[in-house]
Amino acid sequence: MKIWPFSRTDQKSLGDPSDAEFALFTGGGVAGSTVSLAVALTVPAVQSAIRLISEACATLDIRVEQRNGATWTPDSNHAVAALLADRPNGWTSTFELIRDLVATALTHDKGGVAWVNRVGGEVREIIRYEPSHVMVDVSTDGRQEPRFRINNRIEDAQNVVYLRGPFGRSCLSLTAEAIGTAKDMETHARKLFRNGARPAGVIEMVKGLGDEGLKKMAAAWKKAHEGADNSGRTAILWDGATFRPITFSSTDAQFLENRKFQILEIARGFRVPPSMIYDLERATWSNSEQMGKEFLSYTLEPWLRALEGALRVALFLPEERADYRIVFDRDDLTRADLTDRATAISSLISSRVLNANEGRSWLDLPPYEGGETFSNPHINTDAAPKVGDGTPEA
Repeated sequence: MKIWPFSRTDQKSLGDPSDAEFALFTGGGVAGSTVSLAVALTVPAVQSAIRLISEACATLDIRVEQRNGATWTPDSNHAVAALLADRPNGWTSTFELIRDLVATALTHDKGGVAWVNRVGGEVREIIRYEPSHVMVDVSTDGRQEPRFRINNRIEDAQNVVYLRGPFGRSCLSLTAEAIGTAKDMETHARKLFRNGARPAGVIEMVKGLGDEGLKKMAAAWKKAHEGADNSGRTAILWDGATFRPITFSSTDAQFLENRKFQILEIARGFRVPPSMIYDLERATWSNSEQMGKEFLSYTLEPWLRALEGALRVALFLPEERADYRIVFDRDDLTRADLTDRATAISSLISSRVLNANEGRSWLDLPPYEGGETFSNPHINTDAAPKVGDGTPEA
């Protein structure tokens, strides 16, 4: 007997809900905090820190390099290089792919996940998926080997770019309580200024008014004195009533300092210098430059190393990994002003650390014939190109 061929459809499970789903169905938030992911991103310091790290990674050029003996040389003809130089898929740029991968790893414990579509062993597409469409199962045998299910479809780890934060947790969830405190302070400040930016107080009566009298008096007081438009108006009381403002507590008196401290806490959670998320209170010319260098060394470099490793594992087959690697060009991050760069390049060429063409490449200038020679142009005049011989003027 033939049974009607019902087609099977994949169904999502809430066994591993996203942060937004967890907050929606339980009233909870990020890592058990009362702050949901959507609310956390409305805190300017949080949004700024996430954009700072993710966009800094995404602005760097990506190179595919091939091993050539003891050195690595760029290989722009590889299929992966061509894909990353143009568009990883039909609707996403390379900048968006890297930015969103890092941003997802910063905000979700699952990490950022992108699927690699191979045809005949060659990479044709790289598609990033939202965390709600991805399930990551880490083995319990201590090896921390991840298994992936995308839209309820099991995927080989070889075909998945997987980027995650340390401790198996995202920076956002590890900083959830500090973010929640900052949001509470922001809400308190909004309500305070909405109600006239003045301390709350009590009206003391010599005699009772009764329930109806109290309701009418409260309504009249709110209409006359609450709100920014009514700030500073003269209060008129009756029947011997007096207004006694409630004195600020020590915490209220240091409200601004507390808000500034929460910005520092959020900066610590994301490992970014406060001056780079526009907390400039203690910033000077000297320490801002030093904090910028620390940001490159201690914040951005670990994420770039993790990105390079994740891309190399997913974009190259096991037999290719010994000969190919993915490299982010860090020169743009360490680029100084033109005068300082020119001085540094001239010094390196004079000391024969770089040749002339390598120095020109730092300035995005084309090479010239004879520029591969390591020589000091200050004492060897023959090393300089001659005008009229088809080479650029010195």
